[in-house]
Amino acid sequence: MSYHYEGEILIKKLELGRFGTNGYIVICPQTYESIIIDTPDEADKMLTEAEGTKVKHIIITHTHGDHLGAFREVRSKIGAPVAVHPLEAERLPSPPDYTLNEGDTVEFGTISLQVLHTPGHTPGSICLLTGKHLFSADTIFPAGPGHTRTPADLQQIIKSITEKIFALPDDTLVYPGHGLDTVLGKEKQEYAVFAGRPHDPDLCGDVLWLSA
Repeated sequence: MSYHYEGEILIKKLELGRFGTNGYIVICPQTYESIIIDTPDEADKMLTEAEGTKVKHIIITHTHGDHLGAFREVRSKIGAPVAVHPLEAERLPSPPDYTLNEGDTVEFGTISLQVLHTPGHTPGSICLLTGKHLFSADTIFPAGPGHTRTPADLQQIIKSITEKIFALPDDTLVYPGHGLDTVLGKEKQEYAVFAGRPHDPDLCGDVLWLSA
């Protein structure tokens, strides 16, 4: 687990389960209200790290199984309302309490998170933004986009990244659904290399900006 504390926000990042999926507990240091972003696995660890905070929301960025292993237990024991994009709602183990669309906000304590709908990895994938902190789930990682199953999906995720994520400032800190954090300026530079080269029209899957 790692911590990020910058005065106005405390982020607990937990790498959980056999896929090393990142779950996040985001805390308002002034009120100790919090949210949980994704419930990958190892519910006991998530529940322990959430102790001492008042969890106001459980937000699921998309409904792949590696982000839902601890969902039932975390939801049952914490009891906070669950939210997901409408296109993902039917794939949750149980129905959400509400849904999140592009431009919606989620508030807890003094923190407000903006919802970005970023389809490509899944139809209803979302990212969450507060200040210079972006929780990017499986939309963008260090060195490339999230996994895509078809060339059309790759074009869709690139559209999401270039039109919505790359519109953010270069110093935006990116907290992905797997692996290490990154800074958006670095990703913009590496994408520019990718965009300047021709590519196989069938390209999809696990793509890296500098080697695809």
